[in-house]
Amino acid sequence: MKNVSRGLSVVLPAYREAANLSAMIPRVLANLPTDSISEVIVVDDHSDDGTLEVVRSWAERDPRVRGIRLARNAGSHMAILCGMSYARCGAVVVLAADGQDPPELIPELVESWRNGAQVVWAVRAGREGESGLSLALSSAYYRIMNRWTSVRMPATGADFFLLDRRVVDVLKALPERNTSLFALVSWLGFRQTEVRYEKKARSSGKSSWTLRKKVGLAMDSLFGFSVAPLKLASALGFFYALGGFAYAVLLIINKLTAGRVLGGVAAGGWSALMVVILISSGTLMLVLGLFGEYLWRTLEEVRGRPRFVVEESVNEPGPEDS
Repeated sequence: MKNVSRGLSVVLPAYREAANLSAMIPRVLANLPTDSISEVIVVDDHSDDGTLEVVRSWAERDPRVRGIRLARNAGSHMAILCGMSYARCGAVVVLAADGQDPPELIPELVESWRNGAQVVWAVRAGREGESGLSLALSSAYYRIMNRWTSVRMPATGADFFLLDRRVVDVLKALPERNTSLFALVSWLGFRQTEVRYEKKARSSGKSSWTLRKKVGLAMDSLFGFSVAPLKLASALGFFYALGGFAYAVLLIINKLTAGRVLGGVAAGGWSALMVVILISSGTLMLVLGLFGEYLWRTLEEVRGRPRFVVEESVNEPGPEDS
């Protein structure tokens, strides 16, 4: 009998990827291990383009293909977590359904896992079809994460990885919602290694990974793993207090010297007062906004709402813990 504990589950998060899945699924199937039980789990993040129909068609031809459709669009990270919750094998590989991550690299990831690694990152050595602005923003994101947070992520980024069953079980038990799943994996530790590859351009269609979503992920990552924003708020308060104290001393000295400190010009004036008020008010709102980001994330955790809701499934995959 094939070994389930050494088997492999491949999770493909998909949103409006009907055109790409038809070519992607057979490539994944061709690179699954043959010496153990394997499965491919496609998580349809509430697409409106027939993504689940493509999965259903492949599931009829190959029982290793399973599908899950979420009841609402929950984002790629929650879709990945959903797929992990339904995975039954000893290791889980996660890669995009758009064809940018080569499934031909799966055997190399599996080999590293079988040699003892519990987290195997497929690190991007290059990225085809990306604009200079996108590459610059991505580089800045990873530099900030590695410099100002408690996690250490691959400098050039990684969206394609393999996790050992023990790591998957720990991830499933963590209750966090508004966070970066990749940063969370890095933060967990375990035995981690890297495999380099060239990230290809999309096979077809337009990416739904918009600038707004990228900024949202960056904020979730920073607020989820760093106290730097709070330290920034404290520093701003300190410098404003110091500046106010210094200005008060300057006014006192100017008064005692009959205005000689300021060149004979009396301190004050409506324009100067408005500048001070606008700058200080804007800074205060910024600080309150930083506090609000942390409070909102705390409220989200306290509510205890499910991180994802399954609408329907194909080939009846069931969560391992059910």
